Amino acid sequence: MTDDASVAGEPDTRALDDLLDDVFRAQERVDQGEIYRHAVAAGLPADLLARVDALPEGEYSVDEASDLLGGSVG
Repeated sequence: MTDDASVAGEPDTRALDDLLDDVFRAQERVDQGEIYRHAVAAGLPADLLARVDALPEGEYSVDEASDLLGGSVG
């Protein structure tokens, strides 16, 4: 098993973590629409895009977005 393999039964959140790192690079809070636009531009898989699209309208910190989307960034 390699270090970058996901744990059996656990979703691979690397793409989501990379997205959140990029979106929040120079900002403390970002609205749902901005996160979604970045997700589309990054070519996230449909299941991850659906998670981002399901976020309620509003602004999020990286911790809040990660918690709601199931990422590991914090």
